[in-house]
Amino acid sequence: MYVCGRHFSQSILDRIQETVRGEPSISRLDLSRRVCEWLNWRSPNGRLQDMGCRKALVQLNHRGLLDLPKREGLYGFERSGGNSVEPDIPELCCPLRELGEVTVDPVSSRYSKESKIWFALLDQYHYLGSGPLCGAQIRYVVKSSRHGYLGALAFSSASWALRCRDRHIGWTEGARRANLHRLISNNRFLILPTVQVKHLASHVLSLVLSRLPQDWEQRYRIRPVMVETFVDPSRFAGTCYKAANWRYVGETAGRRDGRVKKIFLYPLERWWRKVLCTEPPLRLAEELRPEAPEHWAEEEFGTVRWYDNRLKQRLYTIAQDFYKDPQANIPEACGSKARTMGAYRFFQNPKVTMDVVLTAHTETTIERIRGHRVVLVPQDTTTLNYSTHPMTEGLGPTNNQEDHAIGLLLHDTLAFTEKGTPLGILDAQCWARDPQEKGKRYRRKELPIEQKESMKWLRSFQKAAQVQKRCPETMLVVMGDRESDIYELFLETRKEPDGPKLLVRAEKTRKRKVDQGFLWDFMAKQQVAGSLKIHVPRRGSRKARDAWIDVRFAKVALSPPKSRVSRDGSAPAIPVWAVYVTEKANKAIDKPIEWMLLTTVEVKSFKEAQRRVEWYSGRWGIEVYHRTLKSGCRIKDRQLETADRLETCLGVDMVVAWRIYYLTMLGRETPEMPCTVFFKEIEWKALCCYVNKTPIPPERPPSISKMVLMIAALGGHLGRKGDGFPGTQTLWRGLLKASIATEVYAAITQQHYSHPMQSGP
Repeated sequence: MYVCGRHFSQSILDRIQETVRGEPSISRLDLSRRVCEWLNWRSPNGRLQDMGCRKALVQLNHRGLLDLPKREGLYGFERSGGNSVEPDIPELCCPLRELGEVTVDPVSSRYSKESKIWFALLDQYHYLGSGPLCGAQIRYVVKSSRHGYLGALAFSSASWALRCRDRHIGWTEGARRANLHRLISNNRFLILPTVQVKHLASHVLSLVLSRLPQDWEQRYRIRPVMVETFVDPSRFAGTCYKAANWRYVGETAGRRDGRVKKIFLYPLERWWRKVLCTEPPLRLAEELRPEAPEHWAEEEFGTVRWYDNRLKQRLYTIAQDFYKDPQANIPEACGSKARTMGAYRFFQNPKVTMDVVLTAHTETTIERIRGHRVVLVPQDTTTLNYSTHPMTEGLGPTNNQEDHAIGLLLHDTLAFTEKGTPLGILDAQCWARDPQEKGKRYRRKELPIEQKESMKWLRSFQKAAQVQKRCPETMLVVMGDRESDIYELFLETRKEPDGPKLLVRAEKTRKRKVDQGFLWDFMAKQQVAGSLKIHVPRRGSRKARDAWIDVRFAKVALSPPKSRVSRDGSAPAIPVWAVYVTEKANKAIDKPIEWMLLTTVEVKSFKEAQRRVEWYSGRWGIEVYHRTLKSGCRIKDRQLETADRLETCLGVDMVVAWRIYYLTMLGRETPEMPCTVFFKEIEWKALCCYVNKTPIPPERPPSISKMVLMIAALGGHLGRKGDGFPGTQTLWRGLLKASIATEVYAAITQQHYSHPMQSGP
């Protein structure tokens, strides 16, 4: 876990706790210094960051992760030697040149005479007094060679976050956290009220800023590139800062003392923006992953890249609430007004987006992918109709018909095992069509691929290529239906020879040509390599059936389309393998199967051709997932006022739908696996007692398949021989009843059960 910017592993936490138990009298200062040495936690000047470490230890103690000894007392510190110095205060009203040489000298030590004078001047003449100053700091006294002390200044660490300042700099949250130490604050500036010298203040600012970067770097080994300051408009106009070329960038919120102040910035280097806006190195998912996740939501979203831990906890809560009752609307799922309002605020937060939410889930999906030799990656597009909420901002037409349907389009990419178990979501693109671009499809041949919706296939393939680099021992096979039969997608596969493979179904109306002629004519002339039986699932009014098909295969070279040749004469022919599948004649079948599969995976035998057909048959899994998402999670009933918020909520719903589908298929693929990989002990015991009508749970946990059947029975599945495996809709209903049974069981047995369905696969 990350606290105060440092990762505290469980081993470090155990080591800290053992140290406290073995040395109960150890001070927090000594403990923090030891921890800093263990973590090599040092500031740029090489000193141990014991103050930051003490703050982290306190936070860990408050969270209950550490049990620190109580502090016996609080200690205060007085200034060394007191304020016995009373400097001579000159009374001046003269031109600047009559002051002689004006110098701005740093206070070298708190024991020095200048330190005592600095405190005396600030305490007596500055409306804020001498302090306290927070964090790193440096103080200056202003002197005249003829008249003595004229004033004082102080610089310290910059404010943590300011909206107007951060917007002016162009900071992201990560860049601000990484580079805030290169911004310092001028939080004390005093010219004695008895000194009335025109242009003195701006002259002093010029002098101090000319030496400040070197002084700060010498003391802290960090060279600042910008200075900030705050001016109270009820007291000052900020004239001297304006005269010294400081930039006014906005106002503070006034939360600290109730007074809104003007913010001024001064760049110390010409390349200040490049330095301050440099993003920190991206931490690996392995560094962010929780060592012992408490529940499935933390397992899936634990690597989400938010610095605010409250956002993470809110995401975990919302995901568990949605999973507890997928078909409920947001208020029903959350269960209380406070949690409902928290969910709405979460989806309104600009830091929370669908991409951020799903990226964390994808990181966990990659870990599951690494456990397989071959992973199928189908991608497909579905429409999300929100016509019942016409006031939602940002929606667009969802089809080419004149039915005025509005909503969003979702193009997602999932990872499946060869047996059909979904491993997770790899990519999701969500957008609304622009009503002003109506009729764009009629100009599609004139437009480059980057300006077409077809670019979605290339983006998903590129995302799969990134995943492939992280899973070198696994072969990813990206699949698509006839809409994905585009030349540019095949061309994309040639950019990375070690990238993912491609398997798509060709569209006959596109009249795909190969070196040997028309593709379909050429493949029809090939000899039948063999026959096999495949299962055709139900689709709409078409019933599911088993079909016998003939299989032909050959290596071909796809010719580029004419439009591409006219734009780019060097467009190459692309070698692929074609697998032609035709269903045997049957009068009872209106539309027999006829597939032309194109793949970059070698096909040199009937067995390999059969495997490619079986792979493509698994593409229907993504359609089952879409049905789960739209019917099970009822995403069309979400009411969040804007399309952006709907997209964010969709990111959570997509993971919830995946998990329901994952549970459904897990019982089929690994039926003998113990249910403890998916359910907590209290959950499987509660369900066994409820189903078997007994207060005594079994000693051993049932298998995952038996657990799935028990949940399905609660959802209405009869379990007869001809009923087959339960589907996702049945499990939706069963999971809700199972969570209620667990709550009742926990109450009867007086066990703690913090939240329904808090388990992890």
